Amino acid sequence: MNTLGTLYFFTGKMGAGKSTKSKEIAQRKNAVLLSEDEWLAALYPHQIKNFDDYLNYSQIIKPILKMHIQSILQVGSNVVMNFPGNTRKQRAWLLSIANEIHANHQLIYLNLADEQCLKQLKKRADKEPDRNTFDTKETFDYVSSFFEAPDNTEKLNIIEITS
Repeated sequence: MNTLGTLYFFTGKMGAGKSTKSKEIAQRKNAVLLSEDEWLAALYPHQIKNFDDYLNYSQIIKPILKMHIQSILQVGSNVVMNFPGNTRKQRAWLLSIANEIHANHQLIYLNLADEQCLKQLKKRADKEPDRNTFDTKETFDYVSSFFEAPDNTEKLNIIEITS
């Protein structure tokens, strides 16, 4: 019987460091790293112009990615998903990937203060000027209005990071 890989995924407000932490964990766990932003940019170049476009295209790729990720886990490889898990619904989908095949999972909760997230957004925008139109306080406030912190009722294996 094959040992299944572990699925790692993240929650935290915009600017909390989910992408940075996903790369770190992928390297440390010798895992396959999958980034939603990279998949969407490759499949739908220049087609995502607003938040609604993102939501639409994100939903389109989920079924095929789910099967792909489960196949990777079933051969014993770990998978790190740099996909948002910022709402109960998003986390339920991520959790279903592991649960349907009885694989282990780990939710990394980057629980940083808004001020720290905004500070990190500013640093990111300085390094990547093309993000200036998206990485704004207004966008942060809008996206954060949907954020739901994870809780024990979701049956998640949570590691909380506060700094």
